[in-house]
Order: sequence, then C-alpha cells, then structure tokens
Amino acid sequence: QVQLVESGGGLVQAGGSLRLSCAASKSIFRFNAMAWYRQAPGKQRELVAALTSGGSTNYTDSVKGRFTISRDYAKNTVFLQMNSLKPEDTGVYYCAANSVLTPGYDVWGQGTQVTVSS
Repeated sequence: QVQLVESGGGLVQAGGSLRLSCAASKSIFRFNAMAWYRQAPGKQRELVAALTSGGSTNYTDSVKGRFTISRDYAKNTVFLQMNSLKPEDTGVYYCAANSVLTPGYDVWGQGTQVTVSS
C-alpha cells in the first residue's frame, strides 16, 4: 500500500512563503492525479490544487497566482509552493492521490500544519 508523507509546514508571517512536500513510498507514476487539500479550524476540507498525470493543473480561486503545484518523478514527490501567504491560508494541508479510475482521491497523507500570522 502506498503511503504519502507531508512535510514543510510551519509558522510564517503574512506575505511570506512556504513549500510543502508530499513524498510517496512508491512511484507517483501510478497515480492518475495528485492534489493538496486544506482544512481550516471549524471548516470543511477544501481542494487547494490538483495536478493530473497529463500535467493539467487546477487551483481554487483564492490561491490562483500565489500557489503552484508541481512534481518530481525522480523523487516521487509532489510540491506546493505557497507565496504571498495570508492568515486565511492557515490550516492543516493534506496530500492526496488518485490511484483508481473513479473520481476522487483514495490515498491520503497525515497532514501538515500551516499557520500564517498577521
């Protein structure tokens, strides 16, 4: 079974940057898509960014122009570069992957905390 491990979270001031990493225990070639979700306190988990095997990307409106999702096949890792961070970006960020031919994500990481102070 494939495991996803996130890292790179932390405390940063508004306007700062962080890069999250999601390392897979096996090749990410097996995934149809990978994504980053986040969950703020008291709110539902939301999709932040997604990257398909074909290279297409999708971002939620609130992060467009500030966040970039990318991958490194050699390292079996997906990244989320987050710039111009805002307090509303605070939350637990989860990496997810789709390994089946049905919609949605069936493999999840444990999450990493991102806190943006004003």
